[in-house]
Amino acid sequence: MALYNTRLLGNSEESISYCVELINNGEVIGIPTETVYGLAGDALNPAAIYKIFEAKGRPQDNPLIVHISKMSMLEEIACYIPDIAYTLADNFWPGPLTMVLPKKDIIPLQTSGGLDTVGIRMPANSIALKIISQCKKPLAAPSANISGAPSPTTAKHVYNDLNGKIPAIIDGGACMVGVESTVISFEDNSIRILRPGMISEEDLKKYAPVIIDKGVNEKIHENEKALSPGMKYKHYSPKAEVYVIDGELVAFNNYVRNNFEEGTFCVVFDKDSSLIDFPHLTYGNSSEENARQLFDKLRELDDIGAKTVYFRCPLKDGVGLAVYNRLLRAAGFEVIKL
Repeated sequence: MALYNTRLLGNSEESISYCVELINNGEVIGIPTETVYGLAGDALNPAAIYKIFEAKGRPQDNPLIVHISKMSMLEEIACYIPDIAYTLADNFWPGPLTMVLPKKDIIPLQTSGGLDTVGIRMPANSIALKIISQCKKPLAAPSANISGAPSPTTAKHVYNDLNGKIPAIIDGGACMVGVESTVISFEDNSIRILRPGMISEEDLKKYAPVIIDKGVNEKIHENEKALSPGMKYKHYSPKAEVYVIDGELVAFNNYVRNNFEEGTFCVVFDKDSSLIDFPHLTYGNSSEENARQLFDKLRELDDIGAKTVYFRCPLKDGVGLAVYNRLLRAAGFEVIKL
């Protein structure tokens, strides 16, 4: 693939205009969103989509989410939009909610991972919205990392993964949410959560009954089509072996003590720190803090040379379900229940 002298840019109007020009010329760039940094390219250009897959090393049957800046763009790319989708857009867009809808032919199959549906969202980030608006086209923007690695929540994370593989990255500061968007589809009168995120089951069930797809908590079969990014392949993994420990703190401590060896680290809640006798990191107390810090901690584990990591299991409801879902995939579904 082409090698670039990757530029790490500020978020000035000049930088945004430069990146718009790059995208309109078929290049892909790193941009901030409220969830994680995205690797953005023209969603309507198969050659640009190929560059996204190539830079990430991403399997090409893993669909990309298309980002829009105004509601009229939704109607340009989706061929059927149920009333409930408009209701949810009114309440959650711009924001971390992706809706999977039947696509028009304007969206290439390369973008949708071979599916006749496409995930669409409107990000709640002023830089991302400016870029999409000035490009005058929807942008595909999966997480701007090497496929399988922890998602990037800072421009430095993107640079560390993709330096030399893309021409530019816009630095918009640390992401506010920290985990990717909630992805939903629609069935009859129900909402199906394909990937949990900051918009939770509790938020959505105010508008319609909610079904949690089995792929949220279980590994889906190799031959199954993934309707959402993050459902099929191992994701979010540091170099270390990750295990999720589901149990009380005393049992957690005992388990780690009995399995401790060189290179072992724990990731625990802030309130646990003074009670942990082993090398450890913390990732907040609330589910929102867990989400915001998770990917940064997974990357820090690589920096400190961790070989085995034991995570205290987060809550499994609200935003906690999103954190649990990401940890399941980082751990290859290795959950130890005490």
